[in-house]
Amino acid sequence: MSSDIKNFGFPRWGSYGRDKETEAVRMCDYTGCSERGDHPAPKSPGSSERWHFCRPHAAEYNQNWNFFEGMSAEETKQHMNDTSESSGAFAGARTFEWGGAMDSDGNSSAELAAYDVLEVDADSSPDLIKKQYRKLAKIYHPDANSGDPAAATRFHEVQTAYDILRKKHNF
Repeated sequence: MSSDIKNFGFPRWGSYGRDKETEAVRMCDYTGCSERGDHPAPKSPGSSERWHFCRPHAAEYNQNWNFFEGMSAEETKQHMNDTSESSGAFAGARTFEWGGAMDSDGNSSAELAAYDVLEVDADSSPDLIKKQYRKLAKIYHPDANSGDPAAATRFHEVQTAYDILRKKHNF
């Protein structure tokens, strides 16, 4: 019998966590906060640059957000008249896209969540995304887990994530 403590007497199991990759974590941009910054917020009106906050600090930032801050009354009125006249202004505001605002790499919050569900990185190739989808679909498919509502729910999440990424990458 092996004396290797890491394998717990079952050599093919290996040690816990051996197949896990390191995960890049974005920290909250709020000064002094050490939570994850999973919620992007615009730095200024019309800018693609984003702050990344934890949920409580994102809520505080959004509550205090004033799109027209720094504009004169005349500029505010002009902007409101310009944007209310055309639908192009609404379409041009990336904040209102389906899936949410874009991060600095061009991924919406829905796409980032889809990468997390499929357990792949945001820069993964379409082939890797397909491979991971097939792997998870086999594990959680309702036919393989009859009567398990948790597996059915997970399969639905995996399928939805794959559909989002398939649309993004055109495959």
